Amino acid sequence: MRMRKMKNLESRMAACADLRITAPETFKGNWRSLKPGCSALWVEVGCGKGKFTAETAEANPDVLLIAVERCREAMVVAMEKAKAMGLKNVYYIDMDVANIEEIFDRFEIDRLFINFPDPWPRKKNAKRRLTHRSFLDKYCRVIREGGEIHYKTDNAPLFEFSVEEFAACGLQVNNLTRDLHANGIVGIMTGYEEKFHGLGTPINRCEVVCKPFVLPPEEKKKESAEVEE
Repeated sequence: MRMRKMKNLESRMAACADLRITAPETFKGNWRSLKPGCSALWVEVGCGKGKFTAETAEANPDVLLIAVERCREAMVVAMEKAKAMGLKNVYYIDMDVANIEEIFDRFEIDRLFINFPDPWPRKKNAKRRLTHRSFLDKYCRVIREGGEIHYKTDNAPLFEFSVEEFAACGLQVNNLTRDLHANGIVGIMTGYEEKFHGLGTPINRCEVVCKPFVLPPEEKKKESAEVEE
């Protein structure tokens, strides 16, 4: 998410320090200590300004929700929203989701939300898409077997690409729809989702069941070569 630089960003971040995790790697394998007795650990990738995050945390007070966002300007708005609502079961991390295995332990997460990610439309950038098989491999290493990825996008080509990636990785897909709100609002909407639904744009959604899997040798080799480049 691109936002204008905030002159008062640091002071606003400091005011929300109780909701921000600055050294997330220290919680690896022990995230539930932030809310002892929580019924589940959910993670949202790319929370943006946090409407979905705050409303999901409010609707599920027994769940611990960790929101990940690279854009600090967006994240501070999200934290301020949660703070104003008095939420005690949500925390925020400013990091790149590519590093997810560095901060979450094997099979530690129960559910992962991916809402309206960057489509990276050019074919050469396919590996940057958050539903590319290399990312799915990472997710399935930190989400418990049988845990789920809940995925939404307004971008039809990206959704079709994603469904093909899920199938290629042998992952089960449930509750797939290409027009989520056709018969009325379903679930909690993001701010972005509200805007585009209002314009009549169909929202694609599905739930993906995770399981351990290993990328084919040629994919592993390809990923290693890309890293070296």
